[in-house]
Amino acid sequence: MGRETKRVTPWAPYGAVGGPGPATESKIEASRNRVVAVAVGFALAFAVLGVRLVDLTLLEPGSEPRLSTAAGRISHERADIVDRNGALLAANLRTASVYADPQRVIDPTAAANNLAAIIAGLDPDDVYAKLTSKRRFVWIKRGLSPADQNAVHQLGIPGVAFQIEQRRLYPHGRLAGHVLGFTGIDNRGLAGVERNFDDQLSVPSRQRAGALVLSIDHRVQFILEQEVAAVHERFKAKGAVGLVTDVITGEVLALASLPNFDPNNPGAASADGLFNRATLGTYEMGSTFKAFTVAMALDAGVADLQSRYDATQPLRVARFTIRDFHAQKKWLSVREVFIHSSNIGAAKIAMDVGTKRQQAYLRAFGMLSPERIELPEVGSPIVPKRWRDISTMTIGFGHGIAVSPIQLAGGIGALVNGGVRVPLTLLKRDPDADIPGHRVVSPKVSSHMRKLLRLVVDEGTGGRAAVAGYPVGGKTGSAEKPGVRGYRRKALISSFVGAFPIDAPRYLVLVMLDEPVGTKKTFGYATGGWTAAPTVGRVVERIAPLLGVEPEAPGKSRTPTIPINSFVQRGESVAH
Repeated sequence: MGRETKRVTPWAPYGAVGGPGPATESKIEASRNRVVAVAVGFALAFAVLGVRLVDLTLLEPGSEPRLSTAAGRISHERADIVDRNGALLAANLRTASVYADPQRVIDPTAAANNLAAIIAGLDPDDVYAKLTSKRRFVWIKRGLSPADQNAVHQLGIPGVAFQIEQRRLYPHGRLAGHVLGFTGIDNRGLAGVERNFDDQLSVPSRQRAGALVLSIDHRVQFILEQEVAAVHERFKAKGAVGLVTDVITGEVLALASLPNFDPNNPGAASADGLFNRATLGTYEMGSTFKAFTVAMALDAGVADLQSRYDATQPLRVARFTIRDFHAQKKWLSVREVFIHSSNIGAAKIAMDVGTKRQQAYLRAFGMLSPERIELPEVGSPIVPKRWRDISTMTIGFGHGIAVSPIQLAGGIGALVNGGVRVPLTLLKRDPDADIPGHRVVSPKVSSHMRKLLRLVVDEGTGGRAAVAGYPVGGKTGSAEKPGVRGYRRKALISSFVGAFPIDAPRYLVLVMLDEPVGTKKTFGYATGGWTAAPTVGRVVERIAPLLGVEPEAPGKSRTPTIPINSFVQRGESVAH
């Protein structure tokens, strides 16, 4: 008999002879379920990612990725700054800054050389040191130009990326630089109104803050800076100051200090250029102080315009001798003392006022405390430690006390606006709001002072400030600067402060020069009447039409329209 051969079927349907049994079926079914579950999981994951992608690209506003806290510094959004007419003075500019994660840079040497080759100012060794540090974040260059950003992008260096930041832009360059100040690399204010209003100007990116509106008129600012720069150069002065204020509202329409700087690049400025002479510098202002001396004497009732003082000989007090620059060598009325700018007469008037009353009036005029202007750069006045009789006399003609030009402008403004000291401001005032202030002298005394200031231009030392059609009244000042061995005769602070139109004053212009040098055209003189007064006249001539001041018709004068009742006055004059 032959061997029986059994046929084996390689595959058969379930339940067939030789096919998988019930246990095998169970295993196959479990595997199928697992495959389906995994597929469903992947589908759900892709669905979530798809929804998030649509949300990010279509529904949410675009934004730059935030750096990790290792970046340490993120620039701030910042509100605009505009002038009183809405002209833009400071704004933000979006710029790219390049940074690196050194741990991700593959070839630090090549990366450093390539970056230094396309970005001006980078040193390859410095960049290499950053790229080989153990930190996870280093700045390579802040504030790239669009061209540099594109060039870096083209390099495609692993570990090198960009952060979009906010950079402060000052579209007018140097214009009003000392008013505006500047910001640091992180867009925080470091000087000027940028620093004073830093919290107000800095806002979260999701909020839009209104612009900071200044009292500055950029047109007036331009004219003032141009004229002050010209006289600064003409007389080779060490420095110069210019101010234009509204004597009724206290608003500062223009403020100039030379030398100046470009707030777009403050790092390139010298210490002298950053110094604000208009508000931070303090100077002995010379004969401009005679206006205060005469006003306080009239207001206190110790003298009137006809009172007479002996100015025939120099005044000797102990080891001091007081002389007149324009010596008349005769008895002078108060009117003549002021017109001819007599030091001797002013010293004697001051003694009639008395030390305590002089201090009280000067305090009320704002000469004994820093001007409360909206700038961090404000100087404190320098006053005598012991206020003796000789101090009273010399302060009567502007020596022995040092104040800032902004203080002087505020005080003279009170003399011409009806007698009320108004706090000066760099912010535009609401025209319908009450104007703060306190009375210093009576309206009658203010009227007398306006007439005296006009006579200084018509008959006295301020004749070169005269402007056809716009009557100017003012006072010259020429003070010798103190030195190690006393006052230096050839080192002057020369100034002129004037108001216009003087019969109904609205605006004040002050120009001051630090150590001007006389020229052939001025016969070697560098005093206020020869240097600052003509500059004030040119400024008035150019800004008056812009400010809406109509020229005076020949043979006619304006009717005084000083709105005294608009002031919120605190207290009576010092005399009362």
